[in-house]
Amino acid sequence: MSDDDKLGQSTPKPSLHPVYTVTNIQNKVRVLDGTKVTYASWVNLFTLHARGYKVLHHIDGTPAPAKTDPTYDAWYEIDAHVLQWIYGTMSDDLLPRFLESESTALEAWNRVKNIFLNNKGARAASLEHEFNTLKLAQQPSFDAYCQRLRELAGLLKDVGAAIND
Repeated sequence: MSDDDKLGQSTPKPSLHPVYTVTNIQNKVRVLDGTKVTYASWVNLFTLHARGYKVLHHIDGTPAPAKTDPTYDAWYEIDAHVLQWIYGTMSDDLLPRFLESESTALEAWNRVKNIFLNNKGARAASLEHEFNTLKLAQQPSFDAYCQRLRELAGLLKDVGAAIND
């Protein structure tokens, strides 16, 4: 028995990292499909949760510890959880574009970013054309028409071509 135990005190047990308390990330971050959930919305939700669960440093560009660092194994395990969060919040259509067998969370995060933000000009032109030519008659209802306009506006915002209200 330690001296602390004899005095009625016990040594504090190491606390569980908050990342281990997330059982289903989809309950917290919506699935990125590029339409209903835009890249910008997904990034905002994901980074909010990453900050709250103390793993933001896995996706913000902070370098990983060296493999010889005593904290590397714990970092690597937590990084695998963050990587699962990223993959777990991708739509089935998008996931194959990002999925790689040997990847860190930061590498996956950057792949998602590059796919959504590359070719901004061409993507913006295509989205602006669709936004400007969308007709109410093409939609099943007025609500569907408004929803599609909101979706297109969100997608345009993602590529830096925001539409004014």
